[in-house]
Amino acid sequence: MTGEPEPQPTSTPSVTATAPPAPTRWPRALRPFRHREYRLLTASMAVSLVASGMWAVGLVWQVIALGGGPTDVSVVMTGLSAGLLASVLLGGVAADRLPRRALLIVVESVRVGSAVLVGLLAVTGTLQVWHLAVIAVVLGAAEAFFFPAYTALLPTILPADELLAANGVEGTLRPAAQAALGPAIAGLLIGAFAPSIALLVAGALYGLALVVLLFMRPLPMPEPTAERSSVLGDLREGFRYMFSTGWFFATLAFATFLVFLLLGPIEVLLPFAVRNQTGSGASGYALVVGAYGIGAMVGSIVTSSFRMPRRYLTVMILAWGAGSLPMAVIGFTSQVWLMAVALFVVGFAGAAAGVIWGTLLQRRVPAHMLGRVSSLDFFVSLALMPVSMAAAGPVGEGLGLPVTFLVAGTVPVLLAVVAIVGWRLPADELAHPLDPEPEPQP
Repeated sequence: MTGEPEPQPTSTPSVTATAPPAPTRWPRALRPFRHREYRLLTASMAVSLVASGMWAVGLVWQVIALGGGPTDVSVVMTGLSAGLLASVLLGGVAADRLPRRALLIVVESVRVGSAVLVGLLAVTGTLQVWHLAVIAVVLGAAEAFFFPAYTALLPTILPADELLAANGVEGTLRPAAQAALGPAIAGLLIGAFAPSIALLVAGALYGLALVVLLFMRPLPMPEPTAERSSVLGDLREGFRYMFSTGWFFATLAFATFLVFLLLGPIEVLLPFAVRNQTGSGASGYALVVGAYGIGAMVGSIVTSSFRMPRRYLTVMILAWGAGSLPMAVIGFTSQVWLMAVALFVVGFAGAAAGVIWGTLLQRRVPAHMLGRVSSLDFFVSLALMPVSMAAAGPVGEGLGLPVTFLVAGTVPVLLAVVAIVGWRLPADELAHPLDPEPEPQP
């Protein structure tokens, strides 16, 4: 589906008319840190990710401390997802209409208030599960405004040739801070004190992230190509771009089915595969999940250390598709270490493709609609996530774990070929080269 010609930016995605940076000996993956605003933005994001990791763990254990069971935890987490999906399209419109730095400040302020409120209610003994569910909806809605604003903000503070490295940094920080460091700190605080203390400390860290954002300078907004329409008009423009732009629609459709095929088996069936096939328990499961996270970190770092591939669409889709093949191993092996290696490869390939994808959005989407397009990416890609998790259990029981993991590992390869050939992505990437900058001379 190619439709009408792809809209072209009326100006470069970066709205800061900055002269090319002087040659540098800095490693490619670290070059974005030469820029003051990027250092502040990344420092704020890193602290906020640690706080989010603490919040996720503290929230679950706070529900348990209130006497709640799995159903109560499900209600709270569903509220978080509902708030996110209900607001993410509006978040994209806001990122294209309002100052992005200001949006990030508002999001961090909501996070601070929510974490502190829950912590204080818990300390005073007045907290109830319904409070947590309501606040989860609010936090999900706030989160929906963060990702589009952050994605659209990066090109205004960095040269185009450093966006790949910046997305690699974000891809490295997220698993390290949110999936590892934050939960570890929360676990220590909950074990030593109570879940409420972990939530209060998370609130303090959100506050620190907010303070760092306040030191950033206000940044210019891209000029719209025409007179600003209504919010619904902005949304229609975003959907028109999605359906009329072949490379974007093809990637989004592929990613949607990829999430459906992979997420359920990883989140729902992997613990049973580890237990039933290897005889291992929580330690074995932790090893396999940890390998996945480490793979994602390494994939982000490696990708950000190189230039944008010339065949960026082909490399990205194949990394996602062929990178899923090791999933097939999980259903047939009885060795924990082999499962860990397989998930390491899946995490590596997925993160590498994700870094390219984030950079591709920032390089090829017109600057004035980058917020809406990134929010559409977020919304559509996650649309089948709850379906995947709901279907994984019955499918795993009906087909058996070996067949289910075999399907999850092999079907993405076929979908990748369909996306590349059906939408003629090699021709598109050659027609729209993202020429890397020349290597600096010593």
